[in-house]
Amino acid sequence: MALREIITLPDPRLRKVSEPVARIDAEIQQLLDDMLETMYEAPGIGLAAIQVAVPKRIVVVDIGKTEEERNPLFLINPEIVWASEEFSSYNEGCLSVPDYFDDVKRPAMVKVRHLDRKGETVEFDAAGLLATVVQHELEHLDGGLFIDNLSRLKRERVVKKFTKAARFDEIAAQRRAEGAAREAEKAEA
Repeated sequence: MALREIITLPDPRLRKVSEPVARIDAEIQQLLDDMLETMYEAPGIGLAAIQVAVPKRIVVVDIGKTEEERNPLFLINPEIVWASEEFSSYNEGCLSVPDYFDDVKRPAMVKVRHLDRKGETVEFDAAGLLATVVQHELEHLDGGLFIDNLSRLKRERVVKKFTKAARFDEIAAQRRAEGAAREAEKAEA
């Protein structure tokens, strides 16, 4: 297993629609293992493949609070086949929108159909936190982020903040590289 880099807003790859998995081979199995390790390390309770720059319809979820409670779900080509008319609201965050949390209203219960690691079709019912996490992660597969469910004003404020931070990081990296180049020139002289 290997840790993968989690891409963050404003990276445009987060807005890509993920492609269905045609075959569950060793590469997909490795991706599932890497995603799970990456999610636990972050730490998070859900991760979509697109968040590690792989545009495949794959999600890993584990809402266990401790190592003893861990029960990972591997969802390949998942789809919501039923959603309740009743809604619930959770304070959501996202590994791709670090350190930002806000209340999001979603269906309180869903039925999910997906392929498991063996390629078998599985269905399960989810309620509460699990329903919220599954819906949040499946949203990623269609190029969505949880901030898309916020008011336009809040969403624009968040995007602006992350875009500004990304520009600052680029400038800082460029300045560090220029400084290192100057030091190397001095050392050669």
